[in-house]
Amino acid sequence: MNLQFTQEELNFQKEVKDWIKENYPEDMKERYVGSPNGHLTKDEHMQWQQALYSKGWAGINWPKEYGGAAFTASQKFMFNKEMSAASAPSVVAFGEKMVAPVIMAFGSDEQKNKYLPEILASQVWWCQGYSEPGSGSDLASLKTKAEDKGDHYLINGAKTWTTLAQHADMIFCLVRTSQEDIPQKGISFLLIDMNTPGIVVQPINTLDNTPIGHHEVNTVFFEDVKVPKENLIGEEGKGWTYAKYLLEFERGNGYSSELYSQLSKLRLRAQSEDVGSSSLSEDIGFIEKLAKIEVQINAMEATELRILGSLTAGQNVGPESSLLKARGTEIGQAITELAVELVGYYALPFNNPGPELGHNEEPIGSQFANTSAPRYFNYRKASIYAGSNEIQRNIMAKLVLGL
Repeated sequence: MNLQFTQEELNFQKEVKDWIKENYPEDMKERYVGSPNGHLTKDEHMQWQQALYSKGWAGINWPKEYGGAAFTASQKFMFNKEMSAASAPSVVAFGEKMVAPVIMAFGSDEQKNKYLPEILASQVWWCQGYSEPGSGSDLASLKTKAEDKGDHYLINGAKTWTTLAQHADMIFCLVRTSQEDIPQKGISFLLIDMNTPGIVVQPINTLDNTPIGHHEVNTVFFEDVKVPKENLIGEEGKGWTYAKYLLEFERGNGYSSELYSQLSKLRLRAQSEDVGSSSLSEDIGFIEKLAKIEVQINAMEATELRILGSLTAGQNVGPESSLLKARGTEIGQAITELAVELVGYYALPFNNPGPELGHNEEPIGSQFANTSAPRYFNYRKASIYAGSNEIQRNIMAKLVLGL
């Protein structure tokens, strides 16, 4: 397996770096980096994604036949590395990285022609309707019901922890179309317009919510919601198969580039945080903690490069996506914990005014201190979403280790 990058690949990396420098607005960067959870407005996210689309860098995993950039595995690795190094916004995953691959693999030609171009051009905002009250990691127990009414389904139920649903134009949903002895058999995959009568979005206020009321997750209620039959993906009752296919994409993202970027910022910040007469960058205990995390990221990157070699040879990520998800989120949580330790008592205020749109109050402590605690609280979810890390270990035990 050859892990050496060619000169052509290194030239591509420089092109990405130069393009970001020229096209990433400084005011957007200041808001994105300075706010507790990288909060940008919907318009700002779409503006950035449309800039990537204009460059031809939207849909980096998409094949050319659907208009995608069709990056090689090496190009994807370098693109993500430079995006993370520049603290550029991540592409909102629900459309481009999650539902689009399902539509490509299992959708009809009409569905591909209707949805894929607008997803690629970032004209439509999507959200994910999987988890329900009482059905999280045990997703097969979902109860949202879709009754067959001839030319349409009638949907009743609720989805919860629905990220950014308040901005969404469309939602892709797992719904129960029949009752089977094996619950996975009765699940179907539907695309639903969020403007359909009977849909209500209710915010869930979490510990990291900012003072101006920004929230991330919601519960979405469906009451007698009519969904046309043509919005069914693939076959009725095959939704569980399509859901597992989608989760491979959700879990299989690379983590090391973003983790290196976060660690670098932490190390830089430690140079200006005092502990007595010296900075934390000179504190032996803190140095050891940084080094331990760096070793873990090095191992993570080596694993990603190994998988990169397999992808280059035409293989799929497969169950190793569970390994990436589990270790990547745990290392990310360790970094947020160290950031809170670094700022000390400045992390204590629950409602710390910071560099959010609409605020003119002075933050308590530095900008870094203002964002450390909210990021810490927000990232507790990472080891739960996309299937809890306990579930990921069960998958690895069964499919990787053969236990």
